[in-house]
Amino acid sequence: MNYYLAPMEGLTGYLYRNALKEFFTFPDKCFTPFIAPNQKRCLGAREKRDVDPEHNRGMYTVPQILTNRAEDFICTCRELEELGYREVNLNLGCPSGTVAAKKRGAGFLGEPKELDAFLDRIFAGTGLRISIKTRLGVEEPEEFYPILAIYNKYPLHELIIHPRVQKDFYKNKPRMEVFGEALAKSPHKICYNGDLFTQGDLEAFEQAYPQVKTVMIGRGFLVNPGFLDERAGKWVTAERLYDFHEKLLSSYERELSGEIPVLFKMKELWFYMIRLFSDSEREAKKLRKAQRLWEYREIVNKLFREKEIVPPKRLYF
Repeated sequence: MNYYLAPMEGLTGYLYRNALKEFFTFPDKCFTPFIAPNQKRCLGAREKRDVDPEHNRGMYTVPQILTNRAEDFICTCRELEELGYREVNLNLGCPSGTVAAKKRGAGFLGEPKELDAFLDRIFAGTGLRISIKTRLGVEEPEEFYPILAIYNKYPLHELIIHPRVQKDFYKNKPRMEVFGEALAKSPHKICYNGDLFTQGDLEAFEQAYPQVKTVMIGRGFLVNPGFLDERAGKWVTAERLYDFHEKLLSSYERELSGEIPVLFKMKELWFYMIRLFSDSEREAKKLRKAQRLWEYREIVNKLFREKEIVPPKRLYF
């Protein structure tokens, strides 16, 4: 099985990826949080830092692009190619209401004619390999059948399917019956994405779909950075998790300006990672309320001293 790190805005940037790589088994491929080009520029300063080859050494990194304008996609590809990239990913999966309202991400799936014309232009306009991360549609999973017919017309490097519609956001269960039909009808290499939080989830998926050899995992890595170590039978230790935390915290302190942005980043991560610790509801509440870094550090240090790390059997979000 091949494992991919899903792009998660605000969470899986290059600082997180480098800390993950230093302390845990790194996935086969990682995707950057989306680049959103516009008519004024293709890569902003923050996005340039994230895709800088110096910040991605030893990783198979794929920049993800979010746009519905072919010229902006092609412009971004040119800049990425100059940096040495040979593969990009088109985001047709982001369910955010503000993104979808602009007919980008999963919202673009509601405009199949425009999407077809867009794909025709970008595949003609760049020599980079293009993969697509997609949802099934906007409102109903049946929307995916004509969308898949469009995808089948183009030489996709890979098709990553999150089998929910945009209106689901991350609620409801993935529509696995539609995913199964896509496997039968698509000529492309298929990667599955969605609700693989624990080893039990992964094992159940492998039993149900043995023909699928690639999965993309997002929240599962955020909860347990040692997800792939556990896959090899090695559960994450408190010492290694603490070292990972300290590396990431110091990286944010170095790169961000002021305590508040650093706290915001770390609190985002703890929304997920706290689930590794037993009986940690009180500590989770304290972390959410922390206003200063010294206060935050005291809570985290006490958490690591007093609470046990336990393998989660099942996770819900």
